[in-house]
Amino acid sequence: MSHETIVNPAVRDNVGSHARAFANAQPFRHVVIDDFFDRAYIDELLREFPAFERGNYIGDDGRPGGKSTVDAMPQLGPAYRQLDEVIQTPAFLAYIGRITGIEGLLYDPFYLGGGTHENRDGQPLSAHIDFNYHPSERWHRRLNLIVYLNHEWEESWGGLLDLYRDPYADPEPAVRVMPLFNRCVIFETTENSWHGFQQITLPADRPGLSRKSIALYFYTKDRSTDETTGRHTTHYVNRQLPAHFSAGHALTAEDVSLLHDLIGARDGQMRMLYEENSRLLQAQDKGFGGHVLYLMKRLYMRYRRRMAKG
Repeated sequence: MSHETIVNPAVRDNVGSHARAFANAQPFRHVVIDDFFDRAYIDELLREFPAFERGNYIGDDGRPGGKSTVDAMPQLGPAYRQLDEVIQTPAFLAYIGRITGIEGLLYDPFYLGGGTHENRDGQPLSAHIDFNYHPSERWHRRLNLIVYLNHEWEESWGGLLDLYRDPYADPEPAVRVMPLFNRCVIFETTENSWHGFQQITLPADRPGLSRKSIALYFYTKDRSTDETTGRHTTHYVNRQLPAHFSAGHALTAEDVSLLHDLIGARDGQMRMLYEENSRLLQAQDKGFGGHVLYLMKRLYMRYRRRMAKG
């Protein structure tokens, strides 16, 4: 089984130009490749795409959300089973390595965070950098490869892949990519590869549409020291105020709606972080380790009280 069975021959023959585009791209290394898969093959991937309700669409709060993911891709059908078989071959990994200049790429058999992704109307994805180590292996996360499955999409609907230089400072992304059918985006995952998409707003006469994609993540066992940091989870940054929000600007109804959305997003993120911190503190308090930590804290506070009294 080889990538030659699924990747468009015209794309395979263009490795040099794709490698140059990847190396020179801003705000971080990436490449956009149209007509990536063989046409008959990607038609099968869309036909076998799982129903929204089959995936993981229940949020951390226990309520149904607007995003559904399926990581058991080999079980979705023959086309996805073939994809799973191909992307783990040395030939495919070497092919992606030639485009990106990253050697020794590793396939993730668990598809942690990856697989099929479907986002419905109203769903946003805040700008973020991804977790930097494989959750169960000592592998460095190096690449995201995303293929879109949307025959119909317009810029006004949101959901474009946004690439940011610095979402803390920049109100708008540096690059925006339409999630068009059979378009592949490959980008390096680093501490600066900020990406996301603005809220999806579909027209009323398109109620059945959603944003569909396949996400594949690749790793290496080693990484240069200057690119290596401590382990962290996905780091989200909420959208900044648009550039037209300046002194003297008269707020429109759309502006007010945006402000409500931004404040609500920040409140939601703060609530999530508070709940996560509470869970960590409660976990510390349990078990032998938590009891030892409690005793150490108690001794430390007594020591400080004694020192304060002289």
